[in-house]
Amino acid sequence: MASVATATVRAAKGRRLIPTRAALVLTQSAVQKIGLKIGVRQRGCNGLSYTLDYAKEKSKLDEEVMQDGVRVIIDKKAQLTLLGTEMDYVSTKLASEFVFNNPNIKGTCGCGESFSI
Repeated sequence: MASVATATVRAAKGRRLIPTRAALVLTQSAVQKIGLKIGVRQRGCNGLSYTLDYAKEKSKLDEEVMQDGVRVIIDKKAQLTLLGTEMDYVSTKLASEFVFNNPNIKGTCGCGESFSI
């Protein structure tokens, strides 16, 4: 199944993210574009890639994040890879996409599509 949106992964090295107990923190730009379920799957040269699909329902072990009236569901398999991550939405002349600034990432591929933890 194809994802509904694209996502880029960035290791948050050199950038201080505010520690939080939330599984995921959304920037205001991301809040305005959201309504998704986030997952992770084996893919790419670094091993893992995020999936973004429309949030239909929450499964028993899925995590639910509520922020500014927006609900994001995190698949149980993706929860540990997202801890402390900031999710942003970036729009340029060439692309519009969600960007995950993840402090847990040890490596990314050159295109920013896959990562390793």
